[in-house]
Amino acid sequence: MSHIKLKNLVKRFKDTEVLSGIDLDVPEGSTLVLFGPSGAGKTVLLRCIAGAVEQDDGEVRIGGEDVTDVLPEHRGIGMAFQNFALFPHMDAFDNIASPLTACGKTADQIRAGVDTVARLLKIDHVLTHTPKALSNGQKQRTALARALVSHPKVLLLDDPLRNVDAKLRFEMRLELPRLLADQGATVIYVTQDYREAMALGDRIAVLDGGRIIQNGTPEEIYRRPATINIAKLFGDPTINLLDVVPQSDASGVYATLSDCRIQLDPGLSGNVGRECMLGLRPEALSFTTANEGVPVTIEAETPFNEKAVTLVTTLRKREILVSRPAETPAPASGTAHITIDPRDAVLFDRQTGVRLDPNGTSHAAEKAA
Repeated sequence: MSHIKLKNLVKRFKDTEVLSGIDLDVPEGSTLVLFGPSGAGKTVLLRCIAGAVEQDDGEVRIGGEDVTDVLPEHRGIGMAFQNFALFPHMDAFDNIASPLTACGKTADQIRAGVDTVARLLKIDHVLTHTPKALSNGQKQRTALARALVSHPKVLLLDDPLRNVDAKLRFEMRLELPRLLADQGATVIYVTQDYREAMALGDRIAVLDGGRIIQNGTPEEIYRRPATINIAKLFGDPTINLLDVVPQSDASGVYATLSDCRIQLDPGLSGNVGRECMLGLRPEALSFTTANEGVPVTIEAETPFNEKAVTLVTTLRKREILVSRPAETPAPASGTAHITIDPRDAVLFDRQTGVRLDPNGTSHAAEKAA
């Protein structure tokens, strides 16, 4: 059993509380991505789980057992660090083998274990090289192999791809889910890259200021972010945020953009007259050839390999980004019209920044409290 459960975990350094009552539940065999900006407390949280840092309050449970007072070497945890942390005087083979050596495995068991994981990570040809002779990509894979070789029941991966080049980072995003699934371990993976978070996590826990602000599936985090700050962290180009004051009439609840009505969920009627921010993902907007929808003026277009992003302005000169697949027809200049699917509209309270849910204030306000 490798189910991870944290209950009211608190960590302070002198008078500064860096983790504030963390509650987290990671089911056995799943991958949870711990996402957040620099200084949010992600690495400290991993070290508390590993036992390398002692929390000031709360519990760490692994497989139903309270391991709060268990030494790190007895927690059954494998860990890969952001800075690789390889032993410089050992070759890649001995670095990978070090957990097996520490456990007293035989030479044959060590050789078999290292060879298997090295082939899996495609570094079997550099096992005799010391770290200084390895590329960053090979160092990263060596550190990951060391974490995997003993088949730990829990894997803690602290932004292990941060120091590798873009090509390898992309490849590893594709390979890691399969590798982690083959291990069958329960994984907590730290990253500041939203693409990695979306690609690797069964669930994503967003940590900021020492608190879990939102915990959900990648789709939930992206489509229904709990706060404006989370909405800004996910997506490229970033989400459009527009000041609106919802209104209602016999046809329902709506906001106004370029003197056109944007229909909102009828459950948001309790927010009529409230100062809000309307969130619209650029890819949720599309140009229409018909003389209908929201009138805009084309200001500029930026082509990317896989998409094109157009900057448009409304009648009142509010800027909006519209994203579409590359080579999709779209007006290049002048006036145009865009359509908005109401299902893709997200409403936030302008003062607090929390998402406003239909038929209530917001569960986001409770999570952010």
